[in-house]
Amino acid sequence: WSFSMGSAYQFHSWRVFVVVCALPCVSSVVALTFMPESPRFLLEVGKHDEAWMILKQIHDTNMRARGQPEKVFTVNRIKTPKQIDELIEIQSDTGTWYRRCFVRIHTELYGIWLTFMRCFNYPVKDNTIKLTAVWFTLSFGYYGLSVWFPDVIKHLQSDEYASKVKRFNGERLVDFNFNFTLENQIHINGSYINDRFIMMKFKSVTFEDSLFKNCLFEDITSVSTYFRNCTFVETNFSSTDLEQYKFIDTEFINCIFKHNKTGCQITFDDDYSAYWIYFVNFLGTLAVLPGNIVSALLMDRIGRLTMLGGSMVLSGISCFFLWFGTSESMMIGMLCLYNGLTISAWNSLDVITVELYPTDRRATGFGFLNALCKAAAVLGNLIFGSLVGITKAIPILLASTVLVCGGLVGLRLPDTRTQVLM
Repeated sequence: WSFSMGSAYQFHSWRVFVVVCALPCVSSVVALTFMPESPRFLLEVGKHDEAWMILKQIHDTNMRARGQPEKVFTVNRIKTPKQIDELIEIQSDTGTWYRRCFVRIHTELYGIWLTFMRCFNYPVKDNTIKLTAVWFTLSFGYYGLSVWFPDVIKHLQSDEYASKVKRFNGERLVDFNFNFTLENQIHINGSYINDRFIMMKFKSVTFEDSLFKNCLFEDITSVSTYFRNCTFVETNFSSTDLEQYKFIDTEFINCIFKHNKTGCQITFDDDYSAYWIYFVNFLGTLAVLPGNIVSALLMDRIGRLTMLGGSMVLSGISCFFLWFGTSESMMIGMLCLYNGLTISAWNSLDVITVELYPTDRRATGFGFLNALCKAAAVLGNLIFGSLVGITKAIPILLASTVLVCGGLVGLRLPDTRTQVLM
């Protein structure tokens, strides 16, 4: 919140920001220590008593949550899973230690491969193929546009900012004191004799083919400021952040640099575009909240498929209207609408994916689809990022098409609302 909104305390160090972002992960690790182990895993490793105790705890908790009188926990039928160490124990007393390690690793990898391939066997093969298409298209469109939106808005701002640039050609200033901010200016063929630039800021200022003679630069902060083909004669620089890369093809004659400022001197007050990127992302993320609430309330009422397909199709349609976005406010409004619609598709897709796979293939199938999701996100970032500032038509048409097509494929999945999990 502080980093986005620019409150009194800002994260001036990226390390502090990273530490703050890592706190939820650390909290999750701590919370996992209070989670019970999977009963299925305990049965696989032969720890039956611990598995029964956890199942009994789940049973009793559910009874209390329903407001029903507690019943005695009983098991009528149990199908014990195959012990995961069954094959390992065959060679546990033979061979060397590295032989046993090799057999164990080989067995684990082979078991993972067999479980993965079972996701493409009957009766879940058709569902896996359809889910693959839905996960890929949703991730590709969502993450691609998430990167594209802020950059496009920044590009619109840059074009508007550049259209207001002030140009000065051939100006000559002698014995003049600059103690105010220069912003969005281009100075060409200027001559500055005995001038003093003291306690001031340069914001998006360019000097080209200009002469600075017997000048003083003191306590200077600059943003996007450059000197091209300029000449400095007997000029002193004191406590400035004018580093070498800001002087392009520039000549220095008897000049002095002392007490140069080190580190990043840019703040949100100096560079509003930096603040704006975080603020746009903050608004887009905030728009996810009503989408989460709506999906939580309507998931069991309208069904998973209706919410999945409807959200993706509506997201694709809202994305298409970005074509007519010509202002920052309109683009931000469409971003919030798009994020609010898309999050409902994500929530319903998570639920339906879990419910379509049987227990022995659920984690593997979900993990495979999540990995595919990340690959699609990387691909979307690369493609959409490369089109920023070049064209607006291709990203919009591409995102709209993949989202609508993915939504139509999602509608072909079986409805799991009233089914018992396998």
